Amino acid sequence: MSLADKKCVPCRGGIPPLAPEKAGEMLRELGGGWQLTQASSRLEKAYPFKNFADAMLFANRVGDVAEAEGHHPDLHVAWGHVRIEIWTHKIGGLSESDFYLAAKSDRAFEELSAGRG
Repeated sequence: MSLADKKCVPCRGGIPPLAPEKAGEMLRELGGGWQLTQASSRLEKAYPFKNFADAMLFANRVGDVAEAEGHHPDLHVAWGHVRIEIWTHKIGGLSESDFYLAAKSDRAFEELSAGRG
């Protein structure tokens, strides 16, 4: 099963964030462009767009996915790109669900790109 097919699990806190080694392993399962930032405590990726309207459309799609999963990224929308930053706020670092949401974001981008292609 791909990361994008897994369901995000709500975090109630009280668990440790993923170790940097495990985060690195999971990062390799994602599509290109994802980076570990903030000393391996966050995932980040920027997606390119031809205009602001498409960037907003994508941000809204990711927002719909995030709401359905109960797991919410930080979205930074600008003309020509959307940057997504993901981490589990309650534990101050990364959980497996962060990687699931990242893969779901990639899937939303691919679907949007195929539809606009």
